[in-house]
Amino acid sequence: MDARVRLPLGLGEVAVWQALGLLAIVALFALYPVIDRNIGHVSAVADAGYFLLLVFGLNIVVGFAGLLDLGYAAFFAIGAYTYAMVASTQFNLHLNFWPMLIGSACVAALFGVILGFPTLRLRGDYLAIVTLGFGEIVPQVFLNLDKYTGGPNGISNVDQPVFFGHAFGFNPVPYYYLYLVVALISLVLLNNLRRSRLGRAWMAIREDELAATHMGVNPVTTKLLAFAMGASFAGLAGCIYAAKLTLISPDEFNFSVSVTILSAIVLGGMGSLLGAFIGGLLLALLNFMVLPQVTNWTHALGTALHNEAIQNADLHYIIYGLILVLVMLFRPEGLISNASRRAELHHGQPATSAAAAGVE
Repeated sequence: MDARVRLPLGLGEVAVWQALGLLAIVALFALYPVIDRNIGHVSAVADAGYFLLLVFGLNIVVGFAGLLDLGYAAFFAIGAYTYAMVASTQFNLHLNFWPMLIGSACVAALFGVILGFPTLRLRGDYLAIVTLGFGEIVPQVFLNLDKYTGGPNGISNVDQPVFFGHAFGFNPVPYYYLYLVVALISLVLLNNLRRSRLGRAWMAIREDELAATHMGVNPVTTKLLAFAMGASFAGLAGCIYAAKLTLISPDEFNFSVSVTILSAIVLGGMGSLLGAFIGGLLLALLNFMVLPQVTNWTHALGTALHNEAIQNADLHYIIYGLILVLVMLFRPEGLISNASRRAELHHGQPATSAAAAGVE
């Protein structure tokens, strides 16, 4: 009989398998427009790209730094309007899309600092209320400054990207690959940022601000950087969103957008990059592909039954609420949680081997 004991995989082998799995996922996403020739499906998955960028940005503020932001959609609006105002007939500037991609992110980051600076002393519910107010004020400002923003009609005829002489037009495939490249770069940057000195400072403030301060962390600068960097991702997403849609209006940046983004972070696991990706992708696909079909089926059922209540039912918030309730009941740390969050919610239980291997 073979008495040898089969040892578990070493960390090096685990890293190799993780890398291979990551490459397989990237290859699947890269080949998706070739596999699925349905333009509507490709457009819906492309739209999931801007949602993922929003989730990545809010995860910095909420997941890494522990600062509750309920008005995050305001930065999304700022990024979208920044590009739309300088790349349309509104001011006849028609600035190039590619430098404005960075410009929109910088403008949103500036407003993140403007919001963060006067609210640094606030915590918990008070911070949430202030950010909620900011999220409600920004769309109203764009609504009332009709001379510059088009008011309720918004801004139309926004310029679309041109890449080496190839205009993106209304074909969703180029936007799909643009979102894919930007999302991959963002994941790499965020992973490095999370492991950097600044990332550790954010997490220290999240766990215990007083202890972090005594360890030499500057809470003012650290929080401002969290607001600014989180807002920059929303500005980036807003720029691509405005270019793809070519028409933006204040109604597209309401409170429900902020709630949906926050729900994706709670679903995936606050502070976890993999969790933010999975939670954002699941809710985006649910929102852009599943819910429209469910709504159509519900309305058709109501018509068949001659029931006006069913015919006019809106299932979006019901399904979102049900998902959140189930997650809070059965997995409060999220689908893919980090080690500290898991230990906190499970009374200090030791982290799993996956977390020890760095899969967060």
